[in-house]
Amino acid sequence: MKIWKTLLLAYRELDVCLPVGRDSVEPAKNHGSAERRSTKKTRKRFHHVAGEREIRDALDSFVGFPKLVSELTDGRAGIEYEIVRPDHALTSLTRESPSRFWPSPDDIRSDWDDFAPSGKYESIFVCWPQRDLKNGTAVPCDAWGLAMGASEWTNAATYAAIANAPSSAWRNEARGEVWLHEWLHGVCDHFARRGHIMPERDADGGELHGYVRSPTCGWCAYYRDLMSRSVLENGRWLGIPLSAWS
Repeated sequence: MKIWKTLLLAYRELDVCLPVGRDSVEPAKNHGSAERRSTKKTRKRFHHVAGEREIRDALDSFVGFPKLVSELTDGRAGIEYEIVRPDHALTSLTRESPSRFWPSPDDIRSDWDDFAPSGKYESIFVCWPQRDLKNGTAVPCDAWGLAMGASEWTNAATYAAIANAPSSAWRNEARGEVWLHEWLHGVCDHFARRGHIMPERDADGGELHGYVRSPTCGWCAYYRDLMSRSVLENGRWLGIPLSAWS
């Protein structure tokens, strides 16, 4: 069994000033990024403090992530995790596009170097309060979760940042699915570098390859095939072979 040592940094508070459109912060109509309505830039403060219910929802989902990994690889991969809840605010975000921001490795560098020096973990997650669920404002961001493969920038670990969300969002999928999904982006990169061919769009490729999202299990049927080299694309079976998890 391949064990992936994993760390979750769960930030309760965000306090940043960002150059965004004057009217870019609007109440979100559904689970997603806030709407952007102008291009004129001004600096706006975002001070979000996640409630304990929000933190519990995220952590409860995260605890389901190791079980999913084990189930979908028939026990060939496992997750050993630690959770750290920093007692200070996240005070920096990185621009990922002209009007979108996210917590990159540089924004958590001091915590990362303290808790996750290079070689200690294979995977690092950050949970951050992107949105204020009471008043509906949100830092403009491209997605609920964003991820990347391991590199020197990430202290040789896969990296994913996942935002807070309403309780309904965590329940509208398999328990732990969003963590699995973002983790798979980094893991697919890991195995692709070792010569295994991934299907187009790797963890995002379910619909593209003919899979249908389940109302209870989300995209887990696709993830199972992705994690066992069973995704059919142009006459070839692609993904991570089960033997590669050993």
